[in-house]
Amino acid sequence: MRDGKLVSLVTLTALLSVGHTVDHALRGDLHWPLSLESVPFLMFSLVTYLVVGGGLYLYVKGRIGPRFWAIVGGIGLVIGWLGHFSPFTDQPPRHILDAYATAAAGWLALGWLILLMLALIASTFYATYLLGRASAE
Repeated sequence: MRDGKLVSLVTLTALLSVGHTVDHALRGDLHWPLSLESVPFLMFSLVTYLVVGGGLYLYVKGRIGPRFWAIVGGIGLVIGWLGHFSPFTDQPPRHILDAYATAAAGWLALGWLILLMLALIASTFYATYLLGRASAE
């Protein structure tokens, strides 16, 4: 059996990611009826969930190790930072807050994103720790 704490952290991160995907849809990144503008959002979401779901399956089966999660987590952190916290983004925290009719809904969405980033940091650091511990043995 693989490390249960890492599985829990990755699962938590995935669940928070689903909530953040819903937030993106509520903020208009998913156009209905479906149009070409929705394709990048849909493709990114599909690839994300295939990588995470497939990775969890392969990790539990013992076919991949913590290095996979360290790399995937690092990529996720870069994407999250570039997508919402860098000076070059078109969807900074203020955009998320302003996208909702009430301040409470905006803060819920932003808080969810912050929790997602913290869970991603924890998952990545823990996977890196496991990787380092394994190479020291």
